[in-house]
Amino acid sequence: MVKKNSNPIDKAKGFSYNLEDEKIISYMKLTAEEKLQWLEDINKFTFSVLTPRQKEFREKLRRGEI
Repeated sequence: MVKKNSNPIDKAKGFSYNLEDEKIISYMKLTAEEKLQWLEDINKFTFSVLTPRQKEFREKLRRGEI
């Protein structure tokens, strides 16, 4: 599965990624609480290892500025 930017004007912005079907199916089997815990854990980890410059870059990606 590929996440695509739906706005043709902004095709050069954002990012895309691929996931194997098995990963998607595995994620679908998690409870809502397990999904939220996973999300919290990965956000804490990511935030702890990024430099301030990387954090700003990440935020610009999220806002669709780059």
